[in-house]
Amino acid sequence: MGKKAPLGLHAARRLKEKYKWKRWHDYEYRRKHLRLREKYDPLGGAPMARGIVLEKVGLEARQPHSGLRKAVKVQLAKTGAIVLAFAPGDGALNVIDEHDEVLIAGIGGSRGRSLGDIPGVRYQVIKVNNVDLQAILKGKKEKPTR
Repeated sequence: MGKKAPLGLHAARRLKEKYKWKRWHDYEYRRKHLRLREKYDPLGGAPMARGIVLEKVGLEARQPHSGLRKAVKVQLAKTGAIVLAFAPGDGALNVIDEHDEVLIAGIGGSRGRSLGDIPGVRYQVIKVNNVDLQAILKGKKEKPTR
């Protein structure tokens, strides 16, 4: 026979301790309490990060789609990590040049993973030289030269 739940007058304390110990079997709980996101996240747990564009890259879409998805390689200022960031919008890669300062954020996939048919890309470009990328593409603002 297996162990039963403790009974008696002071059983609540033992039940609470047992529950606390069992929580470490939960994947999300363990990751949160060991602070693994901050340790291994290139953004250092932050929602956005600044970086410098190293090169422009064309990535092939995953099956069953075809076409080149435009992305940029960015070196982050905070951690020095090099990540791939998707450039959303029509003609966005024409606006972004090498050595531009960009602001990147998570692309919105489940659990911080890549989204859709873009393989291995977890981030997207939001701003170029401190100006909103969508505003530049719509022609509302001009990209400043650094």
